[in-house]
Amino acid sequence: MAKGIGNIMKQAQQMQQRIARVQQELEQREVEAAAGGGMVTAVVSGKMQLISLNIEKDVVDPEDVEMLQDLISAAVNEALKKSQEMMQQEMGKVTGGMNLPGLF
Repeated sequence: MAKGIGNIMKQAQQMQQRIARVQQELEQREVEAAAGGGMVTAVVSGKMQLISLNIEKDVVDPEDVEMLQDLISAAVNEALKKSQEMMQQEMGKVTGGMNLPGLF
């Protein structure tokens, strides 16, 4: 019985190391999303942090700030969604599809 527990602990430790490695790799990856036909573009890291935001001059209209705000929100939210999906997909490879609370 002790041997079985030892194997489980060893497997858990190996999975933990693989998860840490994937998390480090994800920090280096980026996803991009655009809104308004590419007028606003957001780039987010695999760690779900906004890296850059590009706004084309043509979309800046002092008379319609709300539209610009909406485009920025849409681009950033889509990039964050893509980052989350990428993270879940990569972690799913490590965990064999198990949903581990608090992991991501």
